[in-house]
Amino acid sequence: MNRVWLSRAFVCVIAATGAALVCLPALSQTGDAATLDQEKLISQIKLTKATADHSDIVTAGDTVLLHKDGLMMCNVSSSYAFSNTYSNGVLSANNNNRAKDAAKSFFKSLGGAGASSAANGCASRKFVAGEKFWVTHVDLLKDGIVVATFSDPYPDPSGDQVRYYGEIKFPFPKGQVPPPDEFVKTVYEVITVAPSDDSNNNQGGGGAPASAPAAPTPPPAPMAAIPPPPPPADAAPATIAIGQTEAQVTSAFGAPTKQANVGAKKIYYYKDMKVTFVHGKVTDVE
Repeated sequence: MNRVWLSRAFVCVIAATGAALVCLPALSQTGDAATLDQEKLISQIKLTKATADHSDIVTAGDTVLLHKDGLMMCNVSSSYAFSNTYSNGVLSANNNNRAKDAAKSFFKSLGGAGASSAANGCASRKFVAGEKFWVTHVDLLKDGIVVATFSDPYPDPSGDQVRYYGEIKFPFPKGQVPPPDEFVKTVYEVITVAPSDDSNNNQGGGGAPASAPAAPTPPPAPMAAIPPPPPPADAAPATIAIGQTEAQVTSAFGAPTKQANVGAKKIYYYKDMKVTFVHGKVTDVE
């Protein structure tokens, strides 16, 4: 029967014959756990792809929302992103790394354009809780994971629209790597995928699902037909009475077909009626 010895550094196997002793390096369990943390985080946040010079976005991923004040980012014209660290519930700018980056820039430019960086001063912007930006990389280090941040354009002091970029390091506790769910929970204390207010930007990486389209509004019901008015009542037949004036008669019967004046009398002839007036009033109707 083969025998196996395990150690932190090697796995040694002695064959059943005892003739062979094989020792192989043991797999790093810490490295595997860290990779799981990295993969878990990438599955939760859809990454954004930026151009090589960081001047624009090639492919938009999830917008993330910042929950802590004090995240520093450098103008993308800087050779190095601004480093930040999140530990024990505190997000802080890593000025030691900025000093190293500034020195690199200084020697790279031979004292020219990088001289201001030597004073640890990239053109920077401080982001506060409630602001939004993008995530372009999730990189695995031996002692933690770094999340690369990338902003929308903001006006600089000259009025130009510029983007900013930075890094947030989430160090592992010494001697252990947290489980993926626990690590992602720590990251979520600093950033989470922003609520979906733009369906084009927040479709993946754990973002809120797009809401279903609203049902169409039904057309208004047609108005009921208005009934026609009732026919007018039959008019009462025109009448004539003794004592009516000429005006009353002509109002009821119209103008006569013929008219005769005989002394004080005036006679109106209608088609089937003769009306006699004396001194302007009806005295006889035939």
